[in-house]
Amino acid sequence: MIGFDDEGEPRAEVRILLSDDDPRMLESLRGLLSMHKYQVDTAAGGRQALEKLKREHYDVLLLDLAMPDVDGHEVMRVMNERKMPVLTIVVSGNASLDGIATALRAGAYDYLKKPYVPEELLATVNNAVRKKRLEESHKVIQVRLNRSERLHRLIVNHSPDIVYILDDHGRFSFLNATVGKLLGYTPDELLGVSLLDVMEEDEQEKGRYFLEQARHPYDEVRSLEVALRPKFPGRSRRHFELVIWPMLDDENPSHDGGRYHTYGTARDITERMEAEEFISFQAYHDLLTRLPNRALFKDRLSIALTQAAREGHQLAVMFIDLDRFKVINDSLGHTVGDRLLQAVSERLQNCVRKGDTLSRFGGDEFTLLLPEVRDWESAAQVADKILASIRAPFKLDGHEIFVGSSIGIAMFPSAGTSMDALIKNADIAMYRVKNTGRDGFQLYTPDMAGATQRLQLEQEMHRGLARDEFFVVYQAQVHAERGELLGVEALVRWRHPKLGCLEPAEFISIAEESRLIVELDRNTLQRAARELTQHRRRFGNELRLSVNVSPVMVSREDFVESVLETLRQEDFPPRLLEIEITENLLLNDRQDVIEKLHQLSDAGVHIAIDDFGTGYSSLSYLQKLPIHTLKIDRSFTRHIRSCDEGACLVNAIVAMAQGLQMEIVVEGVETEVQLQYLKSLGCTVVQGFLYGEPDALDVVWNQAMSRSQGASASGL
Repeated sequence: MIGFDDEGEPRAEVRILLSDDDPRMLESLRGLLSMHKYQVDTAAGGRQALEKLKREHYDVLLLDLAMPDVDGHEVMRVMNERKMPVLTIVVSGNASLDGIATALRAGAYDYLKKPYVPEELLATVNNAVRKKRLEESHKVIQVRLNRSERLHRLIVNHSPDIVYILDDHGRFSFLNATVGKLLGYTPDELLGVSLLDVMEEDEQEKGRYFLEQARHPYDEVRSLEVALRPKFPGRSRRHFELVIWPMLDDENPSHDGGRYHTYGTARDITERMEAEEFISFQAYHDLLTRLPNRALFKDRLSIALTQAAREGHQLAVMFIDLDRFKVINDSLGHTVGDRLLQAVSERLQNCVRKGDTLSRFGGDEFTLLLPEVRDWESAAQVADKILASIRAPFKLDGHEIFVGSSIGIAMFPSAGTSMDALIKNADIAMYRVKNTGRDGFQLYTPDMAGATQRLQLEQEMHRGLARDEFFVVYQAQVHAERGELLGVEALVRWRHPKLGCLEPAEFISIAEESRLIVELDRNTLQRAARELTQHRRRFGNELRLSVNVSPVMVSREDFVESVLETLRQEDFPPRLLEIEITENLLLNDRQDVIEKLHQLSDAGVHIAIDDFGTGYSSLSYLQKLPIHTLKIDRSFTRHIRSCDEGACLVNAIVAMAQGLQMEIVVEGVETEVQLQYLKSLGCTVVQGFLYGEPDALDVVWNQAMSRSQGASASGL
């Protein structure tokens, strides 16, 4: 490319070819141009000039027209034919005017007559070089412009967004091809059409305000989420985010100094909005039945309570539970169970009014909010309608399924004034129906609360066992004289998710009534045996394990087999297990119980009577049964005050046990006074808070080690 120095003279890289048949002319021109920093090459005639032009690049050609081999006209013809980008200056002495005119028409830049004036020739060459530079710069700029235009056109037409320009009336003056992919229009179809006319009718007012605001030239970039109407009615509604920038058209000024156009993009956000709507729906609806879920039900109940309190009217909350659903679900499968829930929800929706809220509360439970009722009889009518609807058989996958429902009703304000109270009391009333025959409804009354709390705790115990909420703590059993840890008693605890850590007194009676005590006893024995086996393998220390079992567990036919199988599974030696039973179990002198205890004893298991002296029984069983240990209840221990009368019973029990050659374990030892007295009686094993509260096995073991080290140090 041609370049110039700081003074405007061409730089040395400008190449000039001289073509003439006169050697003296060639040398004269070469000398003159070389002095002015041009690179000069010569050709002795037209033929040689063409050969050099074909092989090499030149910027300027100084050409004589009259040459014997190939004249200048022929050289220019070949150059034009081959589109050689060389500026030609004709330098001739005897050319005719017609010849000169022909050369100029053929593309010659200028003409100089021989003999030439050096200054004139240099000026002509410099001008030619400048022209050449401008032409090349123009070509470069044009190439860049073309490339930029192609790039921008490519970007615009392949943009995933609709790109458009609006005139000052809000009509399309340009659109890219993406509008066809997203809305079905060709760009030409929308030219001159208002953007408002492409918006859905319910969005046009919002769009009109948006465009009015956007026309202000000093406003920032604006955006709007709006629905645009596809060309074909069958296509679904499409949502777009419009972004627009006002711009001034200076090339077409109006009376106020300029015309304002709007450049903008429209991004399809339909999938995003559908996803957001689905997430929102999922957060507040049950996906199986499409009904409101627990969260949405509570939200609407909260609003209804505020309105009912303000306006002084009643409302009703119903808790609806399907009868026999679990049996159907287990026998016919979850697919049929899900379809049944969907069919039930459809029938329930046909029983409620517009404005009522029906929700799937969880599992096979539904709740219904009647936000305004005259009295409870109005709610009862709805309940009757629901019962009749659910009683009708369901036909699913070739099965005719019969299912009933139990409904509890809680009225505001008589059954509660808070959201949680109404839901809880409707649930209580529903369980009253369950317990009295099912397939009916019941209004909540205050006298239901106590019985229902026990029922609720029973249900929570079921869930707690399934969720592994029960765990075992241990209380140390210590040698009275040596302070050595001999064994531990396993005590069950319940880590209730709402009530915290519960002790057995708070749930054992319910477990026995509901027969859950069997699973609880098995769980406790298995967990304790496993943990003591791990302890034995870790420390090499054999601790005795005492576990209390309930009369319900002992009365089962598989009691002995269950205990021994658990020991085998957990690799726990039977000789280290002590089963504790209460003396009330032996009250009726039952032969089956006697046989089971003998079987366990024969297997190596020790039998202990727990809380000895607190029950009603004959002492004769002590001779009939394989009893190894008597445990003195803490109620006797706490009366020990050195040697007062309260200690007499303990003294008598110890003497009897020693006479029968049984081991004594004294519970509830909390003070040194009690310990010293028991030692004086010859008691060998004690347990109680004096040696720490019940805790994890590692904690009990570490406490025992600390006591042992302390005793050794004091002995030194």
